Order: sequence, then C-alpha cells, then structure tokens
Amino acid sequence: MKPVISSFQEAVKDIQDGSVLMVGGFGLVGIPENLILALVEKGTKDLTVISNNCGVDDWGLGLLLKNKQIKKMVGSYVGENKEFERQVLSGEIEVELIPQGTLAERIRAGGAGIPAFYTPAGVGTPLAEGREIRSFGGKEYMLETGLQADFSLVRAAKADRMGNLIYHKTARNFNPMMAAAGKVTIAEVEELEEAGCLVADAIHTPGIYVQSLIVGVQEKRIERLTVAN
Repeated sequence: MKPVISSFQEAVKDIQDGSVLMVGGFGLVGIPENLILALVEKGTKDLTVISNNCGVDDWGLGLLLKNKQIKKMVGSYVGENKEFERQVLSGEIEVELIPQGTLAERIRAGGAGIPAFYTPAGVGTPLAEGREIRSFGGKEYMLETGLQADFSLVRAAKADRMGNLIYHKTARNFNPMMAAAGKVTIAEVEELEEAGCLVADAIHTPGIYVQSLIVGVQEKRIERLTVAN
C-alpha cells in the first residue's frame, strides 16, 4: 500500500530549494493544482521545472513564477503568461524551449531508462547549434537526452491504495510519462479506491511508479473562456 498523505503541505515537505520538478498538465488541464499551491506556500525556490508550459499569470505554475521560485523552466510553450514573457525577456529566468513532441519523448525516454535518442526535429534550426548530428538513411538527426526529475507532481482522476492511477480524458496529457520519470512521484487524486477496485485494463499508470498519494478537491479553472455572442 502507498502512503496516503493527509495534507498538501506534508506532501511537498521533502521538496527542497534547487530541486528538479516535473509537473503534469497541459495549460491548466490536468495540473496538480493543490500541490502547486502548497509549494507556493512553502516558498521553495531555485526550482528547475519541466512542464509543457508555465500556467497562466494567476494560477498553476504561474503562481510559482510570480513568486520568483522558478530558476529554470524547461517546456515547449510560453503561452499567454505575461509574467513568464517578462521574466524571459529581462533575463530573470533561464528557459529551455523544446519542440513539444521532443519534450514528450525526452520525458518518456527518461522514465524508460533510455539515456538519449536521435530525432529530426530541430535539425537545421538554432536548436541544433553545438549538438551532435548523425545521418540515418540519408536524413539528418540530432541527439536529444532523456529527462528525469527529483520529484514528479501529477494529477489523476482515480487511484487505488496501491498507487495505480487513472486519468480523465485529455487530463492524461503529460502525467503518465512524468509519473515514470520522477525519482519520487506524488499523485494528487480526486477519488481514492480500495486495492482491487479499479479495472486493470483502465489503469494508465501502474502503482510501481508512484510513491505517495493525496486526495483533494480541485477548482479546475479554464485557461481561456470563450462564449458565443
């Protein structure tokens, strides 16, 4: 059985200054919002965060950004976060922008124990400067390394006490691969079931990748609300 932690503050207590974090989600969909809020409250700083993007100005990873808790951001999208844009342009934060498919594959490779792989994405662009390039079948590819993290913070719709996770539709996004690529994975879940209650074929992340669980209610904010006139 996996530990079920009673408070979000307790869940993040071992995340220290300078840690490397993977944080699940795409925009505001599937983010572990309560774990992020606990990190904001804790004030952990000099973080390297690996995530698709950096939330919005007033929610998600944008809150850590606003508090100057992120030293380096590794992602694929600056998005609509004005504070992120400001910090990038002023040189206050280090940013590594990676094509989205390459980011996903680097995380997957890290979780699978694959140290590096070749990809055509980025060849012939500034991303390839100083990188190892090889030709396969007459086409050029560049070397990319796998990504791992000290902690992975993920969100799931359901879990059982063995740590098996089920995600809800598009909220799956980066969460499963990040769960596998973290040395310690903390899963924020909406529903917790007893062991054996989940349908085995529906499980997306096996419990072997999860070290602790916490149950919490989420706001599930919408990144951009569009309505008809």
